[in-house]
Amino acid sequence: MTGDASSASGRARPAWVIVGRIRRAHGIRGEVVVESLTASPEIVFAAGKRLFAGSAKRDTTTAPVPVHVDGAEPFQQGYRLRLSEIPDRTVAEQWNGRYLLLPAEELPEPEAGAVYLRDLVGLRVERPGGEAIGEVIAWYELPQGLMIEVSRGRDTVLLPYRDPFVQSVDISQRRLVIEPPEGLLE
Repeated sequence: MTGDASSASGRARPAWVIVGRIRRAHGIRGEVVVESLTASPEIVFAAGKRLFAGSAKRDTTTAPVPVHVDGAEPFQQGYRLRLSEIPDRTVAEQWNGRYLLLPAEELPEPEAGAVYLRDLVGLRVERPGGEAIGEVIAWYELPQGLMIEVSRGRDTVLLPYRDPFVQSVDISQRRLVIEPPEGLLE
């Protein structure tokens, strides 16, 4: 899994992946409260780790600044971090809203049977019998669950990404087999 690898559709995989967002300063010693945007926060935010601070606009193309985790602990459905580069509350307040990034190749491997959502984009979507449906162009976390947007050439359709509709995902073959809800693609 490298950041410069290309998918079958020719889209480049992102070099940087957003893993958290600094929500606010905490206390007077420069700690920050971070919303975790990763499935492995205990690994990503562990003391001694190096992260990168991006912008507050989800822009992963500008040169991020390296930051170092001096301490981390779960806190109010997120994490409270001490970063070497933030000495006090005044500086911490200037970091509000900034995203924390990691190079894509440094993310831990997903658990067996799991995939990174970013890896869904570019997958060829087929029915169980091999009939082509289209290509995943985006994913959305909606109140009704995770949905994937599939381009069918002339239009796009949102399909549920959950059991019992998803039959299999093969990242190495760039293939997603899905049985869409009856009547959705007619």
